[in-house]
Amino acid sequence: MTSTTFTGPSDANTDAATAALAPTWWLFLVRGILGIIFGCLALIFPGPTMLSLVLLFSAYTLVDGVAGIVSAVRAMRRRGRWGFLIFEGLVNIAVGIGALLWPGLTVLAFVLLVASWAIVTGGLMTAASFRLNLEHGRWWLVLGGILSLAYGAMLFFTPLIGALVLTWWMGAYAIAFGVALIIFSFRLRARQQQATNPTAVGTVA
Repeated sequence: MTSTTFTGPSDANTDAATAALAPTWWLFLVRGILGIIFGCLALIFPGPTMLSLVLLFSAYTLVDGVAGIVSAVRAMRRRGRWGFLIFEGLVNIAVGIGALLWPGLTVLAFVLLVASWAIVTGGLMTAASFRLNLEHGRWWLVLGGILSLAYGAMLFFTPLIGALVLTWWMGAYAIAFGVALIIFSFRLRARQQQATNPTAVGTVA
């Protein structure tokens, strides 16, 4: 007789949602790596002009947004509903395009743009995370969302910071966010491997 780790309908639903998202684990890995690369560039080269920082941020959000939408769409094809992740990707793309179209933003305008982006995407990521199974990385995605929310709130409370400090904060945030996404991607990968090995998800009584 076989038994699974499900304890109720809620567990079954979160596991099904995780299974739908698991095949896209590598996209979260890509997003995490991009975040770390962006963060390292911001910390290693903290003295670029505001224009350079805006363009770098724009490129990062555009690529991250596309990767997020692709992962959500691929999950939806497996009967999952990932509207929050799609909306997050669209917000990333919109902010990236906005920064690209108005590269001459002042420091204050750019800080408020980044703060709004961080709060909106953090909230959407946190909301999406609660569709996932606890054992397969839910809290790492929650951590990524909380980091975004905290970063956005910090920028709103201190909007008159200098470009150099903004670069440092952005770099530290991007690295921490990237690490959380990479760990989450490997938890999804473990779930994907379990799906290909049925003996890993059941026990024989």
